[in-house]
Amino acid sequence: MAASEIDESTLTKGQLRKIRALRKSLGDEIADRAFLEWLASQPAARAEPDGNATMIVDTLWPMVQQGTLSLPRGGYLIRRGRGRIIVELAKP
Repeated sequence: MAASEIDESTLTKGQLRKIRALRKSLGDEIADRAFLEWLASQPAARAEPDGNATMIVDTLWPMVQQGTLSLPRGGYLIRRGRGRIIVELAKP
């Protein structure tokens, strides 16, 4: 198994760290075999989206399309208040 069999562009940051650490400690050939075996044993990613996130998108998207709501970049926290929804800028 050559290193070219693993498409590193499709791996997550954690998976890249793992393959690089394995290659550094075990060598390329053994590390690639071990990584592919480990990757096959991992559970598949969760396919269903978060229900709360879907509900928020479904609620806010029509307002964004009408122009009555604008959400600039930077991220937001959405939380419940007393009888209202509070939208705040996310703090870095």
